[in-house]
Amino acid sequence: MNCLECNAPMNQHTGEVPYHALPGTLLRGVTHRTCPSCGASEVDIPRIAELNRTIARALICQRARLSGPQVRFLRKHLGLSGTDVAARMGVSKATVSRWESNKQHISPGHDRLLRLMVAYEEPIENYAEHLASVAQEDAGATDLTINLWESDQRWHRSEPVRG
Repeated sequence: MNCLECNAPMNQHTGEVPYHALPGTLLRGVTHRTCPSCGASEVDIPRIAELNRTIARALICQRARLSGPQVRFLRKHLGLSGTDVAARMGVSKATVSRWESNKQHISPGHDRLLRLMVAYEEPIENYAEHLASVAQEDAGATDLTINLWESDQRWHRSEPVRG
């Protein structure tokens, strides 16, 4: 394969390369190419969506509190902006920015909430709008009936009915 910068033939290697989406992460056994003429490099990352899911699962299972780069990775993995995450978690966009830049540690409660957001793989459409409207009424202000049933070794639910 030729270099996209100078069109010279590139040298191909298999080995370790840093994964820039999450600092401190090394990918092993991946193909990367370097150009001996201009120094350009490129990496082949197969099944990148699966790789990111695997990293996200590892992060939400770790015992230590999430670091700033890990918060940023999980936010991007979810496909959310800082504003979206702030709205969902009930904090300011500036707070999310401070978490991601390691200027402020994420609180244990917000850490858990972010992990749950990543673990929950069925996001609600317009979730930010949904969360803005929840928890605005006193507990028990209205009754809620949720119909659940089990079939095919899975639980199913109908839309909630307000009483």
